[in-house]
Amino acid sequence: MEKKKVAFICVHNSCRSQIAEALGKHLASDVFESYSAGTETKPQINQDAVRLMKEIYGIDMEANGQHSKLISEIPEVDMAISMGCNVGCPYIGRGFDDNWGLDDPTGKSDEEFIKIIKKIEAKILQLRKQF
Repeated sequence: MEKKKVAFICVHNSCRSQIAEALGKHLASDVFESYSAGTETKPQINQDAVRLMKEIYGIDMEANGQHSKLISEIPEVDMAISMGCNVGCPYIGRGFDDNWGLDDPTGKSDEEFIKIIKKIEAKILQLRKQF
């Protein structure tokens, strides 16, 4: 049976959606394939996210080939999850299956970043149980 494909979407695809992609691959790759994308891109993934994911989980998102991508650059997915865009989520050509409503930790303290990372981890583990 082919694994379902899950996309984690936010506007810039540089922080929360990248964390979700990395944790999806790390915690649930046996159950679903994880992708992330946005309607705009950034030159690089948020460096605080890269550093903290390396410290907490030993995951090097950049070395694993993650980079900021547009929705058009990922395969068609079975499930699309919004990270919580605060200003209105991007249109991706279909409705979102879920909105995780997470605040963007960009520019905030490591403590705030870690709270968001841990919320994403919990949601990935919940999602894993759904499949």
